[in-house]
Amino acid sequence: MKTYHSQKIRAVGPEVDPIWLGTGWSEETLSYPQILVESTYGDTHPGSRHLDQISGYVKESCLTQQLKPSIYMTTDICDGVATGHDGMHFSLPSRDMISAMTEIHALANPFDGMVTLSSCDKALPAHLMSHLRVNLPGFHVSGGSMMFGPDFVSPEVCYDTNVLVEKGQMTKEEEMRYKLAAVPGCGSCQYMGTASTMQVMAEALGMSLPTNALIPAEAPLEHLARKVGKQIRFLVEQDIRPSQIMTKKSFENAMILHAAVSGSSNILLHLPAIAAQNGIRVTLKEFDDISNEVPVLCSLKTAGKWPTRMLWYAGGVPALMMELKSLLHLDALTVTGKTVGENLDELEETGFFRMQEQYLKNFNLTRRDIIHTLAAPVQKRGGISVLYGNIAKEGAVVKHAAIQNGQSFHEGPAKPFDREEDAIAAIEEGKIQKGDVILIRYEGAKSAGMPEMLKATERLYNEKELSESCALLTDGRFSGATRGFAVGHVSPEAICGGEIAYVEEGDLIRIDIENRCLDVVGIAGEKKTAEEIEAVFKMRKQTTPLQQPKYTKGVLGLFTKNASDVAHGASLFYTDVQEGEGL
Repeated sequence: MKTYHSQKIRAVGPEVDPIWLGTGWSEETLSYPQILVESTYGDTHPGSRHLDQISGYVKESCLTQQLKPSIYMTTDICDGVATGHDGMHFSLPSRDMISAMTEIHALANPFDGMVTLSSCDKALPAHLMSHLRVNLPGFHVSGGSMMFGPDFVSPEVCYDTNVLVEKGQMTKEEEMRYKLAAVPGCGSCQYMGTASTMQVMAEALGMSLPTNALIPAEAPLEHLARKVGKQIRFLVEQDIRPSQIMTKKSFENAMILHAAVSGSSNILLHLPAIAAQNGIRVTLKEFDDISNEVPVLCSLKTAGKWPTRMLWYAGGVPALMMELKSLLHLDALTVTGKTVGENLDELEETGFFRMQEQYLKNFNLTRRDIIHTLAAPVQKRGGISVLYGNIAKEGAVVKHAAIQNGQSFHEGPAKPFDREEDAIAAIEEGKIQKGDVILIRYEGAKSAGMPEMLKATERLYNEKELSESCALLTDGRFSGATRGFAVGHVSPEAICGGEIAYVEEGDLIRIDIENRCLDVVGIAGEKKTAEEIEAVFKMRKQTTPLQQPKYTKGVLGLFTKNASDVAHGASLFYTDVQEGEGL
């Protein structure tokens, strides 16, 4: 008979039983295998607000399987609330803090398995990182997607309405109607931002039950939660652990799905950070190579046509995997105890795909309206490109699928700013001219926690002449909802002595997505040779002092001092692994 870890701890800890009994346990449940049910429930945002109820269903399902669940919580923040002010500096560090608390909860207590529940940007990668470090049998339950508003409206529209109100083209009352409609309930927002992309990643990695990603955060999610007890009992008994599931093959599957949905650029931070917990290296080159080979099969907001829930109605990640079968590792293990291929076969045999398509009949649509084929894709290449050049020697990332006019080349004079707020003010005050390259630096991981530049990109997007003629460049990052010609993750970042720190106003910057190039090609508005530019930058490095970190104390001080670079996930928990290593 198997001896569980929880029972070994009971045997050596005389206080354990009375503490559990005092917490409300029964004598019978003391002998049950113990399961951590860790969620981000809180009154923080719609992606976490419902997770107490979903955790309750998970708890009930565990008890029916003679498991003893314990509910723990470390809530997350919402990037939509943190954007445009100093709160955004805490966003990326919060991933590692949530991961740390989950690890503490799991290992300071005698648990035999772990179920995590979260929906959104930083909590979901945090939980996957913890699963690998803790490596208890377990899996992730994604909190699903919210209902879409009228005309498929979603919250990013409020950037547009805000500008219209400022210009006197919309009343406050009209704007409030959009606000009331944009977020109609719980779950992740209705566009393929980081939250929705991470739900897709969790399922693609094999760490969520099939059909979980983007599931409606109502009855369908509740039904799935009631299946958790049976599945975690199976994983605990069979001793199937996350390190056996999240392998190199699984990460390659995830990158393929990322390309097919034109997912958030933030995944180029999160997947490397998650993979490192299992000794696996995921590189920017791999993302670029896969994105170059795998086409976009779904036209999803904000850059595309459909809200993300429509993808679930069309069959979700499994239906997308059916289209990508020839590219995927179908032998990769999943939390069902079966392979990706076996899961797909089972769903097809049970009529899941036929039933899902009935949802689309409500909209007079078919699966082909939502999920295109490899032969007739939405775009011939995935949505991400990695650029290199004399101001991005270690890489930079652009989501070219979000560029509204399909532009892949831009050359213009630099307008450098050392803070996002200054760039926003310059846009609002008319100081940005057509053709400019807005350069925002000292916003990287080691300078400022690597905040998103969403407010800057949306302010630019809503100035039509500028949005169609300007580009934005930063060593910070972008929201998954970002629209427009925006290049981020420039590395090395400014505070580390990267060349982006030495760009001056009027330097000519060339962004060439097709050729994967990001270079300064001129000084003070005049074209120069590569050798001449190198000499100028060498001189500037001798005379231009670097700024000091913006934060030296507290959480941000801890993060900026210790986080890895962006190519390695900008994480406190990055484990140094070489390219090609891992399972």
